[in-house]
Order: sequence, then C-alpha cells, then structure tokens
Amino acid sequence: MDAFTAGLLQRIKATESDLTRARDEGDDFLVEVEQSELDDLRRLAAEHGVEVGAYRV
Repeated sequence: MDAFTAGLLQRIKATESDLTRARDEGDDFLVEVEQSELDDLRRLAAEHGVEVGAYRV
C-alpha cells in the first residue's frame, strides 16, 4: 500500500470515528460536517481506485 492510500484510509477511519461521536453526542451540525468530509474522502478514494472496504480488518 502506498503512502497516498494509507493516508487516505487513515483519514476515512478518523472521519468515521468523528462522525460516530458527533451522532452519539447529538451534534447535528457536526454530523453534517463530518458526513460531508466522509463523502468527499470516499469520492477521492473512488477517483483513485482505492477500494475502502477492501482494507478494513
């Protein structure tokens, strides 16, 4: 796995964690922000052929 892929997957994982925390805290604004960030990261991954689910443990 190259550095770009590793970094992208790390950002996705962190954003998913932040999104879960925002949902648990009931912070609707932060949920929207984190969901938007996650959507952007997943789009970027798709554009570069990175299969996000393929690297999950």
